[in-house]
Amino acid sequence: MASTLIINIQQLVNCRDESHLLHGKELATLPLISPAYLMLEDDEITGFGMMEDMKNKNYKSGSDNLIDSKGAMILPCWCDSHSHLVFTGSREDEFVDKISGLSYAEINARGGGILNSSRKLNDTSGDELFNQAWKRIEEISMLGTGAIEIKSGYGLSVEGELKMLRVIKKLKQKSKLSIKASFLGAHTYPQEYRENHQGYIDMIINDMLPVIAKENLADYIDVFCEKGFFSAEETEIICKAGMTYGLKPKLHVNQLNSIGGIETGIKLKAVSLDHLEVLNEKEIRALSHASAPDVGWEGVCTLLPTAAFFLRMPLQPARQLIDMGCAVALASDYNPGSSPSGNMNFVVALSCIQMKMLPEEAINAATLNGAYAMGLGNELGSISIGKKANLIFTKPVPSLAFLPYSFGTNLIDKVMINGQFIS
Repeated sequence: MASTLIINIQQLVNCRDESHLLHGKELATLPLISPAYLMLEDDEITGFGMMEDMKNKNYKSGSDNLIDSKGAMILPCWCDSHSHLVFTGSREDEFVDKISGLSYAEINARGGGILNSSRKLNDTSGDELFNQAWKRIEEISMLGTGAIEIKSGYGLSVEGELKMLRVIKKLKQKSKLSIKASFLGAHTYPQEYRENHQGYIDMIINDMLPVIAKENLADYIDVFCEKGFFSAEETEIICKAGMTYGLKPKLHVNQLNSIGGIETGIKLKAVSLDHLEVLNEKEIRALSHASAPDVGWEGVCTLLPTAAFFLRMPLQPARQLIDMGCAVALASDYNPGSSPSGNMNFVVALSCIQMKMLPEEAINAATLNGAYAMGLGNELGSISIGKKANLIFTKPVPSLAFLPYSFGTNLIDKVMINGQFIS
């Protein structure tokens, strides 16, 4: 085993002796050590503390590698728990349509949106799809992302969905990042099933899910529960089918309309309920009640502010959710139609600027709670003994708040994944 000692850390951010999913006011507490040292063994964190205490532990003489951080701030890598990173091509023509006044739903109804990406994906080989996705993985890792959930959902056919999930499985095998896969066959109805919803649901249940389970292609099942897409009742049917194969629900709900997705997700004990741009007071109270310790729903409210930003929609009510005791995570929603960026640094900044999250809340939501939103809370998301050494080294900054404040500047100097610097 190789040991690494990192010294002269300006601030070591999100240091925790033990970690758990953070609810409500807990999000505002971000433990720091300054100045600090950090000890690693291979890819694992084995010790940390004040620089002045390090001298008494004789670490320096016993380590194989000594890294002088020269006053860098060190944070755990971002954990991006909602993305559609496997896609082909781009949709800047629809970007112009939106500027000209067409809505997301109108573009989809005309055969654009998800259906546009589906046509392109089904015309692309698995190898080319992997190559495009690999480039994106490399780009986001240099921006500090160390874990990411990736969804299918642009195949919308047995062959297309399986092709996407097999590409995600290959990414899992070859990438240093921690990757989780979600089966989102229920992203929208293919054109030929617009008037035959049951036919497509039967295809998902009878033709897709058995192969996905046999080849171990997914960790989660997702449904776009939305008006004009899948109803709350259809969502429940599809999720329960996935759950028989061990796939836990992670759901798209309340992006455009409130149609019962919140209640369905809580009933199914979904790992996370994602989007939440459109929430009424009753739904916020339901999320708050379900999150209470005596109720026991360990679900996460995952907010995707760059999607609302790109679509010029009101951003999610982060303050209300946090003040009501909910567990909030932040993710990129990286996709070609509504959030063509996987830059989690901008997600954090936008959350502070437009959703009035404190820097501490936003960083916790994009690290520790993001890890819990994809089942990785015991491995990633904080500086804790036994967790993976996935670390962001910043350039010299005057304070933690400077990170979201200086939103247009790349303040990342180096990124470490599994104890190794990436390039």
